[in-house]
Amino acid sequence: MTTSIIPNLHNHSTIPQQHQNYHSQYCTLQWRRGQLLVKVPGNLKQPYLPSLDNKQLLVECLKHSPISLVSIDPKLGGTSLRFWADACKQAKKPIFLSPVFGKKLPKQDQQTLRTIQRLIDWILAFFILLLVSPVMLVLALLMQLYSPGLLFSYEWHIGEKGKLFQVIKFCTTGKDNITFLGFLMRKYRLDNLPKLLNILRGDMSLIGSHCWALADVVQLGLENEKLQPQLTVITNRW
Repeated sequence: MTTSIIPNLHNHSTIPQQHQNYHSQYCTLQWRRGQLLVKVPGNLKQPYLPSLDNKQLLVECLKHSPISLVSIDPKLGGTSLRFWADACKQAKKPIFLSPVFGKKLPKQDQQTLRTIQRLIDWILAFFILLLVSPVMLVLALLMQLYSPGLLFSYEWHIGEKGKLFQVIKFCTTGKDNITFLGFLMRKYRLDNLPKLLNILRGDMSLIGSHCWALADVVQLGLENEKLQPQLTVITNRW
């Protein structure tokens, strides 16, 4: 097992300003059985990899590595998670949260049900997309007419087995804030129509379990960390 540490860029002034895009704490890298494990550091401070100080270099390292997937500790926080998720996306490497909230791999007798559910999801999403495609086209034209800019926005979510993926939505904000058209789209949830593409790709499900937004998972983890010492004190009192 090979282990390294990536440093906080705030502590290294020799790195050019344009490369300082990874503002986070130290993280330990462990290579095991073709998987890259990104974890919070232990007590032992180990040498860091200067080639991984910025996102583009990290992308290049991931592209030319034989790893099959990246597993990252959610305790690293939202900044680190998004940094690694963006890099893995560019390098075309799947990234998962570890541990996966106590979920286990599906049993063999559940595989048939999961296949049927996936087929139903795909069929429903396909026909719904056909029905609403004229509405989506009109919305896209109105967005480009009244507020030219990005057509879609992407948010990191956590899907099956803890896999990170980006949810596709209509962009409802302009340069400064939400547009009037964006307000109406949010009110009637029309900005969520592109999520049908996620369902077709298998990222999400219409009839299956709910996926979590990455920001919500990070916030939940922080709340649990704050609650844990209180629970320990109460237990000790008893």
